[in-house]
Amino acid sequence: MFRGTTIIAVKKDGRTAVGGDGQVTLGQAVIMKNNARKVRRLYHDQVAVGFAGSVADAFTLFDKFESKLEEHHGNLTRSAVELAKEWRTDRMLRHLEALLIAADRESLLVISGSGEVIEPDDGAAAIGSGGNYALAAARALLRHTDMDAGAIALEAMRIAASICVFTNDQIVIEEIT
Repeated sequence: MFRGTTIIAVKKDGRTAVGGDGQVTLGQAVIMKNNARKVRRLYHDQVAVGFAGSVADAFTLFDKFESKLEEHHGNLTRSAVELAKEWRTDRMLRHLEALLIAADRESLLVISGSGEVIEPDDGAAAIGSGGNYALAAARALLRHTDMDAGAIALEAMRIAASICVFTNDQIVIEEIT
């Protein structure tokens, strides 16, 4: 499990929101930064991506993923599959320790270095140390409220931050509509 962050993504009613906290943790006991930005927009603001894991590794993957999006004209699924293939087979990339969540208007994907590209069944996905807390909260809110994707992502992040010591309440939400 990757420690030091929580990333949540929610799709509902044609809207997609990706959210992340701002805490950067060194080891098990030191908070190095409170307001890091772990969620960003790519490909002409049409794709939102969040990462969990090593910061340097994540930036390498952001750059690689952005080039795949450009190469495949914004096709998220094709870009994710190509990134996962390269990530799994390239000698240098294979050692990167990070997970990505990427979303556009149609798709929501979790991308890993072992070659997985997973699309959740229920419109919510989460990664990182507080991911399971945020995912449980998002699923409950999806099923039992009329909140929109952005509001669900924000509240799920707040709940995760109240439980996970590696997640703080400096939350960034990027919405794709």
